[in-house]
Amino acid sequence: MSKLRIDARFAALKAAGRPGLITFVMAGDPDGDSFEAILAALPGAGADLIEIGMPFTDPMADGPAIQAGGLRALAGGQTMVKTLAQVDRFRARDQATPIILMGYYNPIYAYGVERFLADAKGAGVDGLIIVDLPPEEDDELCLPAIAADLAFVRLATPTTDDRRLPTVLTNTGGFVYYVSITGITGAASPQAADVAAAVGRLKRHTDLPVAVGFGIRTAEQAAAIAATADAAVVGSAVVSLIAEAAADGLRGKVLAERIAGFIATLAAGVRAVARAA
Repeated sequence: MSKLRIDARFAALKAAGRPGLITFVMAGDPDGDSFEAILAALPGAGADLIEIGMPFTDPMADGPAIQAGGLRALAGGQTMVKTLAQVDRFRARDQATPIILMGYYNPIYAYGVERFLADAKGAGVDGLIIVDLPPEEDDELCLPAIAADLAFVRLATPTTDDRRLPTVLTNTGGFVYYVSITGITGAASPQAADVAAAVGRLKRHTDLPVAVGFGIRTAEQAAAIAATADAAVVGSAVVSLIAEAAADGLRGKVLAERIAGFIATLAAGVRAVARAA
């Protein structure tokens, strides 16, 4: 199915007359078993799509929370092989929820592009968000990913002007991820009015759904963003809560239950936003 799962999920959201909730978690954080328990709990808690971070030592776009999550995962022995195996086990239980791998090109390059794309598709990955590969480098991974039937989700930012936007949207699939603030993840909270204007501008250039992330921490913020976007993305707040729960000694299903409770509040906020189907 690959990227068709993403298309199907956004079509279902549109038919239901509501925006979606996309959650980000770091693969292997705080440990492999706990991560798998969290991953398994996300759809039932209300996550419509799931982004999984691929741990990397130099995550230049990530703020302290996600950086720390990646370092915890790496310290625990997380590898790309383990990440794809975890996705594979998730997919054996859940054939509907889209999975997007998010991160940087270096780990994929080290793994081998052809091998990575084959293994990712085989595991049930639906799309990729690679933050340090601009459109000028599409030959590296984007075009091979599209050929492998994986969506290549591109980032647009407040500094992406109308001259640059068509280039950014070329070869983009699944949805467009609008970065609502200028800076690193978790650094500030987005302003709903600014986001509404930005989403409107993006929709004049593309028919793809627009998801908005960076800085959303509460159900109220998620609802305010989802009022104009097709989905709200929450990452740093989730990863921060995982760190706090792990520091309290929680692991496995007990930790996953705490995270699921938070996701459920976010989902309730987003789902309270109704719109015409």
